[in-house]
Amino acid sequence: TVGQICAQKLGWHYLDSGALYRAVAWAAKRDGIPLEAGREGPLGELARGLAIRFEPMVEGSVRVHIGDDEVTQELRSGPISEGASVVAAMEPVREGLLELQRGFRQPPGLVADGRDMGTVVFPEAPAKIFLTATPEERARRRYEQLRGQDSDVTLEQIAEGLRQRDERDAHRKVAPLRPSEGAYVIDTTDISIEEVLAETLRWVRQCFPGNFADG
Repeated sequence: TVGQICAQKLGWHYLDSGALYRAVAWAAKRDGIPLEAGREGPLGELARGLAIRFEPMVEGSVRVHIGDDEVTQELRSGPISEGASVVAAMEPVREGLLELQRGFRQPPGLVADGRDMGTVVFPEAPAKIFLTATPEERARRRYEQLRGQDSDVTLEQIAEGLRQRDERDAHRKVAPLRPSEGAYVIDTTDISIEEVLAETLRWVRQCFPGNFADG
């Protein structure tokens, strides 16, 4: 949410890298490719040929298209989220998506959202921000998001899923989850989206002095 609104306010391009891994999981399901050990090669090929497009909307949200399919809501489903975490630990998939992600970097600027944006994909980025919150608050936010989609998942299931995902992402051999060097860490547990956005924009403008008009 913060990344999408930030990109809109800055007039920059937007990349949701998590959606790319979700898209690989979605496309693998569509093509009947199992998300399991031994299938890294075909999944890497699928990642390299991924035709994905982000369509910014007036209200600040973003629609995601894979080829001719609009898949925004499907990518946020529980099974696809779980599949995304599995394929994200596969080196051929990460390598296949690397150049695709870097191709989003175009003038006047890019807001890139993802767990390895500052450490692997754009290590030279002038402004790096690491958002965090307590596990309980993250689970509550995810529960509210899914409940709005008529999902029957429980808060306990979401909390356990997040715990397992963090465990996998923090200990994977390729691009483990951690703040990048020089990242500005914002704990969002007890502050609003508006406050997070204001702090994010303040830091971006501080990292790009002279590039923005006052206000």
